[in-house]
Amino acid sequence: MTIKFYNVKKRESVEIDENKCSKVIYRKETVKGVQERFGIKSTDEDGTKLTTFCSKEKFEALDCPLL
Repeated sequence: MTIKFYNVKKRESVEIDENKCSKVIYRKETVKGVQERFGIKSTDEDGTKLTTFCSKEKFEALDCPLL
């Protein structure tokens, strides 16, 4: 399965294979509690760091390692 990222350096969308990606959870403490955002990180062949955000369902369905 491939995951679609936007490469800012190239100004175009790129697709990276799932086995080259990592999952990450961003947690932020707010007044109402802890907010969680689910993201996927990878690097492009030119070395550009890529990040995209997704739903919790898609995050849990991915077979990537968790950072």
